[in-house]
Amino acid sequence: MKKEDCFYLGKIVRKYSFKGELLIKLDTDQPDIYENLDAMFIDVRKTLIPFFIESSQLHKSDLLRVQFEDVTTEADADSLMKSDVYLPLELLPKLEGNKFYFHEVIGFTMEDKNYGKVGTITGINDSTAQALFEVENNGNEILIPMNDEFILTVDRKNKSILVETPEGLIDLYLE
Repeated sequence: MKKEDCFYLGKIVRKYSFKGELLIKLDTDQPDIYENLDAMFIDVRKTLIPFFIESSQLHKSDLLRVQFEDVTTEADADSLMKSDVYLPLELLPKLEGNKFYFHEVIGFTMEDKNYGKVGTITGINDSTAQALFEVENNGNEILIPMNDEFILTVDRKNKSILVETPEGLIDLYLE
């Protein structure tokens, strides 16, 4: 399994018991849908390795307490500490309407209701307080705040997003 075919589920943050149980901090708004998985992929030295789950349950809302089949000692658990955890993309719940996953809209065309075609979405910058669309426009990078009020429609069929940004925002990048 390649990382491109997966989505980030969370990170192993600490051990739970002396029998190899681990706590995974889930990066999701719906932790309960990941409570009864059969397996997950763990990034071990830049390689995704499948680990089969013996048992799992939610622990304090956003932590998943997991016992993997072949992780039975503290030493086994130590070797996985701070590792990232992934699942195949097909396990992502389908989103509808104007809700979308960040990876899903890369390559979409962005149009502004007033400005017209803005460009192609090349990435999402979520390292700031406000997530930003990174849009390429003839060699220029335009950053559009990912604000629900700006997003009018997400058209998956035609791979486009229609936004209505404040007057002058796009021009700031093109002058």
